[in-house]
Amino acid sequence: MGKISLSLITVLLIFSSCGKKEEKAAPPVMPYKVVAVAKSNTSLLAEYPTTLEGVTDIDIRAKVDGYIEKIYVQEGQEVKKGQLLFKLETQTATQDARAAKAKVDAAQVEVNRLKPLVDRNIISDVQLETAKANLSSAKSSYQSTLTKINYASIKSPVNGIVGTLPLRLGSYVSSQTAEPLTRISDISTVYAYFSVNEKQQLDIMMNAEGKTFQDKIAKMPAVSLILSNGMEYQQKGKIETFSGQANTQTGSFNVRASFPNGNKLLRSGGTGTVLIPTYLQDIILIPQSATLEMQDKRIVLIADKENKVKAIPVEVRAVPGGKFFVVDKGLNANDKILIEGIGIVSEGTEIKPELVDYETVINPEKKSN
Repeated sequence: MGKISLSLITVLLIFSSCGKKEEKAAPPVMPYKVVAVAKSNTSLLAEYPTTLEGVTDIDIRAKVDGYIEKIYVQEGQEVKKGQLLFKLETQTATQDARAAKAKVDAAQVEVNRLKPLVDRNIISDVQLETAKANLSSAKSSYQSTLTKINYASIKSPVNGIVGTLPLRLGSYVSSQTAEPLTRISDISTVYAYFSVNEKQQLDIMMNAEGKTFQDKIAKMPAVSLILSNGMEYQQKGKIETFSGQANTQTGSFNVRASFPNGNKLLRSGGTGTVLIPTYLQDIILIPQSATLEMQDKRIVLIADKENKVKAIPVEVRAVPGGKFFVVDKGLNANDKILIEGIGIVSEGTEIKPELVDYETVINPEKKSN
């Protein structure tokens, strides 16, 4: 009897010990960052890598065959329309011109000799007409030779900046030479070319003022340009065109913005980043990273009054840049949404909310400043 009682006590002690261990193993309340949403006015910047080109970039090529005799410009030099750039060797063409001029003179003498004879009916006018045809042919050949000589003096077709000079004095060139003598870029205005995908294009246009597509483009706000050194270009630009249809291979739209370039700081071939602002008023803005996509719904996790996680379906609109959503339905001002632990914390879990300032979440650049 005493042995049975001892065994029973031992079993009870074991169960009691297990119960205490289970109580100690209860998960602690973990801290998670939350933000109390509010209605606000804000400006969002969408970033797009861009390449720069001048208004016109013209390849300068030889129209006639010859050796480069003189180069009158240097790389990067600013030139005016009509300014002499290169001169090709014209010795052979000059000799041909002298011979052609001699033929013109001889043909003219023959015409002058035959004309009075025809007037006096000594010879038929057929001989005179033949002589005139020979004169016309000689003049045409002479003019062609002079044109070749003129083409040997290569001039700039526009105001602009001289590009690289890959060929040197003595190089033989022709109209078939693959590499141009140089490129002249008119950079009084510079175009910034970049691409947006279909979703981004729709986001930009849906947030833009205006009724028609062209009206929306005309009313789009000024854009900024971040240069390759990280500095912002001092002049604002304007979006001018969207391609009429998406690229079938990439699904993207080509966009062109123009920037004034009076100081010639921007050059063709440069790179940078175009910043497109979106101005939003009286809206609730949340990070896209604070949401979950479940089937056909967008979900936000909030901390309720008891600090327990609750899943809330929301209706949202994406804004350019892919970082934020505008919440049209589902959230109210002062709702505390989780901005970390998304996809990890399950609904009903009690948490310890760590409140983060809403302004620093939706305007992180202000925090960095």
